[in-house]
Amino acid sequence: MNQPGHSRIRTIIVEDDPRIAEIQKRFLEKLSDFEVVGLAHNLEDCREMIEILMPDLMLLDIHFPDGSGLDLLKSMREEKHNIEVILVTAAKDVDSLRNAMRGGVFDYIVKPLEFSRLRDSLLKFQEYFTQLKTLDTLEQSDIDGLMPRSIKSEQSDHSGSQLPKGIDSLTLGKIREIFQASSDSLGAELVGQTIGVSRTTARRYLEYLVGTEELEVDVTYGGVGRPERHYRRH
Repeated sequence: MNQPGHSRIRTIIVEDDPRIAEIQKRFLEKLSDFEVVGLAHNLEDCREMIEILMPDLMLLDIHFPDGSGLDLLKSMREEKHNIEVILVTAAKDVDSLRNAMRGGVFDYIVKPLEFSRLRDSLLKFQEYFTQLKTLDTLEQSDIDGLMPRSIKSEQSDHSGSQLPKGIDSLTLGKIREIFQASSDSLGAELVGQTIGVSRTTARRYLEYLVGTEELEVDVTYGGVGRPERHYRRH
């Protein structure tokens, strides 16, 4: 139950399949801190809702008959709309993930939707939203706790083990997200470009994930016989 004076998180769902949109709506209605204020099945209606309803959060698909959700995201940022976005999409290509991260999405969830995954994302967003409203100034520990995508200040991996020197949880989390969104084999250079680090740095993290058996390596040979290592989910 909401406490007195506690405002719910005003959310719009932007999904071209009405059945999926309704399922998402019913799920959010079970979470007392969220209020679904609109459903849009195309980008034109979504833009109108943004202007009129001024939501706090948007659950957004990418592919629509009248355009791309990523283009909408880009225009929202250019127009300075202060709306957080969780992408819920079937798009698993690296370009979509890269553009989403550049657009500052809070999370990227791949269909078919697992509601435990959506629930976890929404609860993390709720914590983020509440803390951001109550803080006046920020210490580094506050920033570490507020950063999206499960960034934590302690240097540990998802199993709680201490990370080795040269591996930090922030970069590791970004690389894990890339492979969660793609089943393709990816090289260190492309991974590095996606998250904004050097090829050498990306290679170090990729090899760490090979060591934890989260990724496996495919070795191919280029035109001059030089072996190239590509990585994919185990």
